[in-house]
Amino acid sequence: MAKKGAAKTSSASLGKRMWKNRELYILVLPVVIYFLLFQYKPMLGLIIAFEENYNPRKGYFGSGFVGVKHFYDFFTSHFFVSRVWNTLKISLTTLVFGFPAPILFALLMNELRGKWFPRVVQTVTYMPHFISMVVLCAMIREFVESGGFINQFATLFGYDGANMLNKSELFLPIYVISNIWQGMGWGSIVYLAALTSIDMQLYEAAKIDGAGRWKQTLHVTIPAILPTIVTMFIMRCGQIMSVGYEKIILLYNESTREAADVISTYVYRLGLVNRQYSYSTAVGLFNSVINFVLVIMANAISRRLSETSLW
Repeated sequence: MAKKGAAKTSSASLGKRMWKNRELYILVLPVVIYFLLFQYKPMLGLIIAFEENYNPRKGYFGSGFVGVKHFYDFFTSHFFVSRVWNTLKISLTTLVFGFPAPILFALLMNELRGKWFPRVVQTVTYMPHFISMVVLCAMIREFVESGGFINQFATLFGYDGANMLNKSELFLPIYVISNIWQGMGWGSIVYLAALTSIDMQLYEAAKIDGAGRWKQTLHVTIPAILPTIVTMFIMRCGQIMSVGYEKIILLYNESTREAADVISTYVYRLGLVNRQYSYSTAVGLFNSVINFVLVIMANAISRRLSETSLW
């Protein structure tokens, strides 16, 4: 009886708090509805990964159940190793070189003095983020083809002048460098915001102890923004297997397909071009599960080593 009474009291208290803050709940309601309709409801479609071949006219439950057959077919196909390897190669290279870039840029921006110059630098570095992928890839093609600006510059150092996108060994550097150029400035916003929250008294104390700019950065600035860095890194780990297909499709050709084809482009061809809806869904589901596991692992390791985690 005591437990039932406590439960009723707790429910009544929760109801009163919700009614008291009803304006806030009303503001949150559209977000909740959005996630339910456009994020969670489509997950019902994952059931087609376990069907023979999804037919839109028959619906989700009318295409014949085949269990994990599509997963087995993918794991045993000759595409499995090459597509997974290409995905990891591109993603990990982007992570190694692309993840530190916004952090270093934010630290450099933090050292700039004056009013107009930092604003100009920020504006110039933010702008590439707003360039559409189609325009960006058109620019890359223009610059690296025979006679292009970058191509001509490379010939000064002994390059043969051939179209760089026709060489499989150059696809990865072109992809990674263009990613860094486009995302470095925009990605630094989070770290610049974290830098503004650092107590200036810490810098004053470091100056009194004789620390120069370098030691202040090393012993005050970086430790202060380390939780932000760890959080962003955990979230980035959840995207290791997610290399967007748009940029790769717009850049690769028959000469570089074997070196550039990743899981997302493979799923695109299977699902939208070949209409193998069930098989492509199975491959995409495998990709998402691996990303989810990587986030869990990165979060657990971070919580154990640094006491900073997402949950």
